[in-house]
Amino acid sequence: MNGKIKAQVFDFDYKTCPKETIFDKFETCQQGLSDAEAQKRLAEYGFNEAAKKQKRTIVLQIILKFFHPLVVLLVVIAGVTFWTGDPVSGSIIGAMAFLSVFLGFFQEHKAGKEAERLSEMVRATATVYRNGKSKEIPIKQIVPGDVVDLFAGDMIPADIRIIQAKDLFINQASLTGESMPVEKGATVNNIAFMGSSVVSGTALGVVLKTGLATEFGEVSKRLASINQPTSFDKGINKFVWLMIWAMLGLVVFICAVDSFKDKFMDALLFSLSVAIGLTPEMLPMLVTINLSKGAIAMSKKEVIVKKLNAIQNFGAMDVLCTDKTGTLTLDRIVLEKYCDVVRKEDQGVLKLAYLNSYYQTGLKNILDKAVLKYEKLVVKEYKKVDEIPFDFSRRIMSVVVDMEGRHKIIAKGAPEEILKRCTKYELDGDIEELDQIVLTDLKEEYDSLSTEGFRVLAVAYKDMETNKDVYAKDDESGLVLKGYIAFLDPPKPTAKKTIEVLHKLGIELKVLTGDNDLVAKKICSDVGLNVKGLLTGVQLEKISDAQLKDLVKTTTVFARLSPIQKERVIHALHANNHTVGFLGDGINDAPALKAADVGISVDNAVDIAKESADIILLQKNLMVLRDGVLEGRRVFGNIFKYIKMGASSNFGNMFSMAGSCLILPFLPMFPIQIILNNFLYDASQVAIPSDDVDEEYLLKSRSWNIKYIMKFMMFFGPLSSVFDYMTWGIMIFIYHANQATFATCWFIESMCTQLLVIHIIRTGKIPFVESWPSPFLIFTSIYMVSIALVLPYTPLGAYFKFVMPPGTFFLFLIAIVGIYLWSVQALKTWFVKKYGYE
Repeated sequence: MNGKIKAQVFDFDYKTCPKETIFDKFETCQQGLSDAEAQKRLAEYGFNEAAKKQKRTIVLQIILKFFHPLVVLLVVIAGVTFWTGDPVSGSIIGAMAFLSVFLGFFQEHKAGKEAERLSEMVRATATVYRNGKSKEIPIKQIVPGDVVDLFAGDMIPADIRIIQAKDLFINQASLTGESMPVEKGATVNNIAFMGSSVVSGTALGVVLKTGLATEFGEVSKRLASINQPTSFDKGINKFVWLMIWAMLGLVVFICAVDSFKDKFMDALLFSLSVAIGLTPEMLPMLVTINLSKGAIAMSKKEVIVKKLNAIQNFGAMDVLCTDKTGTLTLDRIVLEKYCDVVRKEDQGVLKLAYLNSYYQTGLKNILDKAVLKYEKLVVKEYKKVDEIPFDFSRRIMSVVVDMEGRHKIIAKGAPEEILKRCTKYELDGDIEELDQIVLTDLKEEYDSLSTEGFRVLAVAYKDMETNKDVYAKDDESGLVLKGYIAFLDPPKPTAKKTIEVLHKLGIELKVLTGDNDLVAKKICSDVGLNVKGLLTGVQLEKISDAQLKDLVKTTTVFARLSPIQKERVIHALHANNHTVGFLGDGINDAPALKAADVGISVDNAVDIAKESADIILLQKNLMVLRDGVLEGRRVFGNIFKYIKMGASSNFGNMFSMAGSCLILPFLPMFPIQIILNNFLYDASQVAIPSDDVDEEYLLKSRSWNIKYIMKFMMFFGPLSSVFDYMTWGIMIFIYHANQATFATCWFIESMCTQLLVIHIIRTGKIPFVESWPSPFLIFTSIYMVSIALVLPYTPLGAYFKFVMPPGTFFLFLIAIVGIYLWSVQALKTWFVKKYGYE
């Protein structure tokens, strides 16, 4: 929607007025708006969206690219170079800056468009009334005056005045920070805010405000200006500043020493050229190319990346927490048993369970679908009076029906919760008192079902002595236990294989479920997941965070967990320095999805789960997860290759340049040649995103390791300097070369060693020939080496102050490059054994 959007301001008290006033003021009714009126209001009020990060104009995006520390450095050096009277060098440096900016912008813009397109595939919806009928529409199309149906698991799509509610509890943590759900009603506390979510109950509401006019919209305006860096961003920034500080120190040293031998301006120009040679100016562009390439590759494998930087966390993940249903199991719940308290088949249990499932409206539940699908029963003779919706603290749902003029509460839920509320049980038509001894026996009966892998719900009832219109949770007391219904969700045939695959990838699988501990343990056993330890929600509630931190190391299954307890487990794993992924699709998974390093959900998840996730799977399948993890590791591997190769090469050049100040009577390379050297090297690195990554590298999760980079620099950098010094010795003592010949030959040697050593460093394999680079990387390496070899013989060479090198120099060049590559391979063999290969 373009143009000025109408303000949403009211001249009446929308909190206390009757619903008829709301309908009148908003020109709507309980049957909702017409489609034509809704379209009119959409044009008037705009899309129902919170503030996004302000979309900058293309010109502004390009300008801001010039403020990256590396680009600023290039621009400053280009300015100084022009000022000192070297327009050719200044032009090349300026071209490098512009190339970095514009290529980076192009790739980032393209990646952003692709990410937006992928995110559109998983937009949340809401149920509204249009033309008197309920329909699902995208949340962004909701307008003031819409009448909205709310159920457990739904996101509140706008600021809403509630006009009907039944046991409605809403999580407002995203707005208020309250950890506990808040009860809402039609008369008191009757405003539900956009950005919150329904934990339990049902409601009907009228939309008051949408988009930026909502409370959440106001908050989002402030949040849109905040750019919270991820661990991936922090790692990149640490490396950039490491190189900048090292570069500044070297530049000051070279300038100070050379100013005693040459004119200060010549020394300054040379030291600034050295700074150019040490600048990894292509890094921002290569990172963006790698991430966008990874996102596109993952989308082809039905993995949708909502946030590009989540790709790295996906690859770094070493613990995956998941629910049980649909990952380890087929997610095809079937009703297998309906039995009395001693496990004999009982049609009366099925009848009560069917009535409960048929009349409940508060939670979209696969178990209820399984009950209704099992057998169609006639229920017309039973009139629904009321219902007490499910919530995650009670874990019970109840309906009230009129049976021949008398009200009956029918409750269905977790056996331990139902039993707490039962005072009697029914067996063979007789109703008996429920004492502690009988309770123990009854528990053994449903435990035996759980041990066999069944998911068990208890069914109970209560005949009301006095009928009433409205019932609440307090009425779920003095129940009579009728029996159990047992469901089976068979293990996936491929589950065992996928667990083995994840284990090979270095990912530990932990099951976090709200289900019974016996069921969870049985399913894990069936699929070959080694259950090292089991912890229930009741046990977890009694221990401290410090104790939990130790227990998560040896616990595989966490059962009967509440949403907050799942989040506690994630935080405990973080405390042990794990990169944690969480796969979930339910209302109770939202806190854990947000707490995890990478939240993973599925396309058919509830709205709040999809909104909380970073990555959406179009298939709820662990094998799809494996593909995503491997792609994330490929992306990280290629980015890390560039950083290692650039850091070691640049650090070696630092050593060589520092040595030249003390050893040589002249500059070892003209400033324009240093700039050209860096330009050709960086141009060859554009092929890195296309490179292959070793299968062995993908078997382990990895994260940013600046200490490893520094070690790599300290060993491989000085080694390249040794061969630079060797080349200098040959030029001085054998050829007695002047400065032009010396600089030309060192330029050629430097380009050959830098470009060819890539093929040894890029892989952890020994020997390196066991891992072939991509054809594009081979091409760019050969092409740039060819330019370095041919350029001195062309007219263009004179512009770069090249002269024709001695013919016999190439024999020495072959020997130096060969011995250097062999030395790097030997050093790599030792280094990998001692420090590993990151």
